[in-house]
Amino acid sequence: MGCRNSKVLPEPPGDVQLDLVKKVDTPQPPQTDVYKHFIRGDCAQSKMDGAGDKARAAHPTQDRTASAQPPAEPPDPQRRKVAKYRAKFDPRVTAKYDIKALIGRGSFSRVVRVEHKSTRQPYAIKMIETRYREGREVCESELCVLRRVRHANIIQLMEVFETAERVYMVMELATGGELFDRIIARGSFTERDATRVLQMVLDGLKYLHTLGITHRDLKPENLLYYHPGADSKIIITDFGLASSRKKGDECLMKTTCGTPEYIAPEILVRKPYTNAVDMWALGVISYILLSGTMPFEDDNRMRLYRQILKGKYSFSGEPWPSVSNLAKDFVER
Repeated sequence: MGCRNSKVLPEPPGDVQLDLVKKVDTPQPPQTDVYKHFIRGDCAQSKMDGAGDKARAAHPTQDRTASAQPPAEPPDPQRRKVAKYRAKFDPRVTAKYDIKALIGRGSFSRVVRVEHKSTRQPYAIKMIETRYREGREVCESELCVLRRVRHANIIQLMEVFETAERVYMVMELATGGELFDRIIARGSFTERDATRVLQMVLDGLKYLHTLGITHRDLKPENLLYYHPGADSKIIITDFGLASSRKKGDECLMKTTCGTPEYIAPEILVRKPYTNAVDMWALGVISYILLSGTMPFEDDNRMRLYRQILKGKYSFSGEPWPSVSNLAKDFVER
């Protein structure tokens, strides 16, 4: 659920005739994965370890005695691993929620599906490692936003558990998957279906912008369907890069951040920018919904940035001849 990492931008092309983006050096997380022993609660069964064989080899007499009796049922390996997985959580969390499965991961976070023990209501818990500076920053950004918002099209925070090294954010569970996955499955959306999706995203964005919150990392991977049905609402998630300002604060932002294919030109050239960068990203998403392709795409990051800075995209080729001028005008605006 919104755990993928946004990429910090490297240095742009040297021939751009604008104030250039400076390289942002982001320390990489330690190579050791603190969750390397975590497993999916609903994954395939793991292979049994050889502990029983070693025990029998050490006590052959005991083994012969045991063989005369019906063999005991081996412990369920999945159950053992789930127990080991649960042990990683703060006792306050496991006292209230049953840990079911790992459903997402990032450099400093994991998202798990849980079930409330009393109500049996499913939720998601985003667990963020705060011992690292980057993890703390992401956590502070998310909590700053989620504690302020309550809207049908924005992921809802239910409660928070904090420890010295981790923060557990209990949130509503969206089970319908990412908008990105539905685009991949369908190829492209009809204008009617695209309009319905964009209207919900715009409703959420309008609410955020009214509160002085800019998402800064809008993309189909961060837009979730609440349930698998065709009539599901869309929920905006992942506020790790969001900027949250109170009324009266300066509305201009300067931090260079985002996902390259969705980033606005003013961020690329390090000019102070406003919440309009979210609308640029929405234009990119609109283009993808209608065509199933990216407006700006290149394996070479420098050439990609040049395309964005020039606003170089095309309405040629399928399915654009059958897309209305009104829809194309919406994308351009």
